Amino acid sequence: MGLAVACLPLLASLAATRHPWRHPLPFTVLSLCAGPALAAAFGYLERCGSGDPAPLLDLPRAYRRHAVRALALWAPFTLLAAACGTDAFALRHTELGLAVSPALAVVAVLAANSGVLAMAHLVGNPATGPLRPRDYLAAPYTLLRRWPLASLNLALLLATAALVNQAPLTGLAVLPGCTLFVVWRNCHAMTEDTATREGRPA
Repeated sequence: MGLAVACLPLLASLAATRHPWRHPLPFTVLSLCAGPALAAAFGYLERCGSGDPAPLLDLPRAYRRHAVRALALWAPFTLLAAACGTDAFALRHTELGLAVSPALAVVAVLAANSGVLAMAHLVGNPATGPLRPRDYLAAPYTLLRRWPLASLNLALLLATAALVNQAPLTGLAVLPGCTLFVVWRNCHAMTEDTATREGRPA
């Protein structure tokens, strides 16, 4: 539920708009709030995974702790996914679209999935300095190396979004928490495996 509260502007706009894909710019801006919210949820799950029950106040604390860096890391992936997705949709009935739309769609999916993985990596590897290019490249690199888990994450997120769309109250109350736990565990396994292969701590 905390994730829904943090993303309330986006959810309210989606509920009030019948065809959100016709308004890519405002919804791209609104979707920026999802990055810090996702990082906060992963931070809370990280605390729960340590073995001690985490109090509910840890969720807003995790939001405050990760919000700025999460937004800076989330924004490029969101903008890339939105740009490629919008272009693929706009060009779908043109001759050029037949050639480039599949590639644009793949890049959009890769960018969106990389954003989710980047939030988990940010929480699992806290730092205080400015973000470096390697921080932006780590997620796509890991995603391509561990594509089976990345595909599972994508399928879970899409299925959850579809179910929430069909039953918003029940879906928001139950599904996101279950899905995020599995996605977080998968992301943790992906980043841990990549770090092990490169001979550095996870």
